Amino acid sequence: MAARDIGGVTNWMHMFRWIVKLIRDDYEVDEKILVRTAVLETDCGLTIEDVEAVLRTVAESFAIRFPPGTLDEVVRLEELCVLASWLNGLYKRPDFISEAFAVKCAALNQAAV
Repeated sequence: MAARDIGGVTNWMHMFRWIVKLIRDDYEVDEKILVRTAVLETDCGLTIEDVEAVLRTVAESFAIRFPPGTLDEVVRLEELCVLASWLNGLYKRPDFISEAFAVKCAALNQAAV
């Protein structure tokens, strides 16, 4: 998947909306299901390969890097959005990630402080 337009994404809520549109359009998931607490695999019906493809598209589009083990830390749609926002410098460090994972993220993404 190629990088996509990210114009207008200036905070974590915009990031959330951007990722919702990505999943809705690319994976034909009903937008009513794509709520903050939705579990990416079970609630959204995405396979692990689909979730990995979403991570790749987000990473390429926002020029961020998700470290190995991201899917061990991220389960819900909101978690993905908040993590991507932090890696891009749009939000504070998420409380739900482990210290070891935060160190890996920060090493790969200068904006993650």
